[in-house]
Amino acid sequence: MRITRSIAAAGALTALAVAGTTALSATASAAPNVTPQGVCGSAYKTVNSAAVGSRGTVYLTYNSSNGKNCVATIRTNPGTATYVSAYIYVPDTEEWAGDDGNYTSYAGPASVYGKGHCVSWGGAIDNVYVSVENSNCSTLKEHRVTGVR
Repeated sequence: MRITRSIAAAGALTALAVAGTTALSATASAAPNVTPQGVCGSAYKTVNSAAVGSRGTVYLTYNSSNGKNCVATIRTNPGTATYVSAYIYVPDTEEWAGDDGNYTSYAGPASVYGKGHCVSWGGAIDNVYVSVENSNCSTLKEHRVTGVR
């Protein structure tokens, strides 16, 4: 009987350890109270944003010390993992970066060198997307599109 209890206890501890490891190894996007600076870095300041319907927001941030822009798509109601994406593109240099996958809270960071350039950026949560073209430049008019796929 004592051996049976020891084996049962060892099995339960193993199951708890595996479950704990699985919970801790979830993507970094499982963190509560996510901010654009928490995703991109504290030196990045929010310069623009776009709602992804009622599901969340895509944030465009800029770091003046290194000239980089960074985007993060943050869900309004974190929870069960669902498709989330964030992307940024610099048409002048054709540099782009992106992140997508099934996340519980956010996608990103995705960053490119954007100092002195117009940027296009956006993201999606589940089947709702937003894209912002010709953003944060004086020479072109910004164009936003929100839709459902």
